[in-house]
Amino acid sequence: MLYRFNKFIEKWMAFVTPLCLLLGVCFPDIAKYGLPYVTYVFAFMTFAGALKSRFKDVANVLKNPTSLLMIMIMLHVVVPATACGLGHLLFPDNMNLITGMVLEFSIPTAVASMMWVSIFDGNSSLSLSLVVIDTILAPFIIPTTLHILIGSNVELDTAGMMKELLYMVALPAVAAMCLNQLSRGKIMETWPQRLAPFSKMALMFVVTSNSSKVAPYIRQMNLQRFAVAGTILCLAAGGYFLGWVIARLTKQNQKTTISMVYGTGMRNISTGAVIAAAYFPGEVMFPVMIGTLFQQILAAISGKMLTRREKTEEKA
Repeated sequence: MLYRFNKFIEKWMAFVTPLCLLLGVCFPDIAKYGLPYVTYVFAFMTFAGALKSRFKDVANVLKNPTSLLMIMIMLHVVVPATACGLGHLLFPDNMNLITGMVLEFSIPTAVASMMWVSIFDGNSSLSLSLVVIDTILAPFIIPTTLHILIGSNVELDTAGMMKELLYMVALPAVAAMCLNQLSRGKIMETWPQRLAPFSKMALMFVVTSNSSKVAPYIRQMNLQRFAVAGTILCLAAGGYFLGWVIARLTKQNQKTTISMVYGTGMRNISTGAVIAAAYFPGEVMFPVMIGTLFQQILAAISGKMLTRREKTEEKA
């Protein structure tokens, strides 16, 4: 039954996360009771997601790190800087919205990207290494990016943020990889499949709980917030497109192209939501959580477009 549940959620992932967001918005008084447990549940999600990772896989990718470095530059330099620039251009009087936009595109690549890479037969080793390295570096990358791009415009608890990300993201990932190393790969053969349904439930719990904090802003939508949603959609779609452009310019094969598209396009939105809820005013969470409406749908569309293009090129 759990296996069928997991396959069902994977099939309809594009609609599950937006539905969880809507549930949290419609029933915030119930959803808010999950907030004290979000950090622990998210740590479990990170641990479960990293169970397919080994230090050896990461080491192999690091021997030829060009693709990995290009994705990291797009993820943590180009796209966040673009988000910051657009935020100041379009919403100069609202620092909370600008901060939320920068935070949304400063967070690490999504663990769920590995699922989409697997579905469309991408370079699994590259995606796996990206998720692991980006996750472990998150406690340093996110506060640094916010400090550089937002700076003194907002009050940042950098030490607290790094500590939260360390316990929630980095340590669970390293623990999972250590278990794989100690068991000589036996754990990665069984545990990921067994924990996958619970990881999906954890994701639904985190999105629903965090949505309770953004409920007032979604319920009272105005022209500015619609503009923010549209900007987030364009930036998110731009991330996928940027990954494809860089892959084509550097003449990557189809498998690596798929991994680069999902690596630059998908973000671990739940991480941003937890950080926004813990360290920023509620309005900062709006740009972060609104991305939940688009991410999985964009992932599905991107995969179909890549597959169609590959078939066209084969015919040509």
